[in-house]
Amino acid sequence: MPDPLLLVDAPYLLYRAFYGLPDSIKGSDGRPVNALLGSVNSILAVAEEEGARAVVCCFGPDAAAYRVELYEGYHAHRPPMPADLARQWERAPGLYRALGWIVAEHDHLEADDLLGALAAEEASAGGRALILTGDRDLFQCVTDEVTVLLLGGRGKKGPQRIDVAEVRRRYGLGPELVPDFIALRGDPSDGLPGAKGIGEKRAADILARHGSLEAALEQAERDGQKVNILARMAAELRAFREIATLQPVEVKMPPDTPTDRARGATAARELGMKGLAERLEKAGRT
Repeated sequence: MPDPLLLVDAPYLLYRAFYGLPDSIKGSDGRPVNALLGSVNSILAVAEEEGARAVVCCFGPDAAAYRVELYEGYHAHRPPMPADLARQWERAPGLYRALGWIVAEHDHLEADDLLGALAAEEASAGGRALILTGDRDLFQCVTDEVTVLLLGGRGKKGPQRIDVAEVRRRYGLGPELVPDFIALRGDPSDGLPGAKGIGEKRAADILARHGSLEAALEQAERDGQKVNILARMAAELRAFREIATLQPVEVKMPPDTPTDRARGATAARELGMKGLAERLEKAGRT
């Protein structure tokens, strides 16, 4: 079995570490480095445990313009990035690259789109991919060759492996119907309201009976708007599904790239992260 490619949802890990670790963790300039330290620790632990052939940290805009055009409420509820996180965000790509990790960025599409495209490319080349994230939208990427490593909230140890069977256990549907499911159920984290009065169980039942959101909407439109909520919301639900669906991106399969602990230690020390630098140096000597 080939060593997996580890794909990292860098925005999620930076936010998670920023809010999960105390801001008393400071660097050489006296400002917090908690997001940098926490994200690096999480990635290092998974890369080592899984024997990753390479690590790719994906970045992108918080809300792709085309998604906002489809629904103006998309991500509209999210507050501005805190200044202390923004400072660390700017430094994160340089630190990740020093560690030998590849940084993938896109001006117009979100990190999720890159994660999905890279996972599909790795699988098509006969490899395996692991997606490290806390975002359940990425369940749509899961196949026999692609696994999501789902990070939990504060206090939860280690990521949970999400394979095809686990997606079906949670949703009663295959990964390919996850965007349809999100459109119907809604997604508060993205600001998508879903269909009025339809929760998880009813959304799963609708999709199980009809096979897809489009088939359900076509039947609802035949029934008429007076008797069917789906018919009244058909245009909105199609927009929600498009928002939830990851977009194709042309990507290249990254080469095998081991973690560079020596360069990573130097970069960490320059940022005032002495403890991380010492751990990297020690690991590099063993």
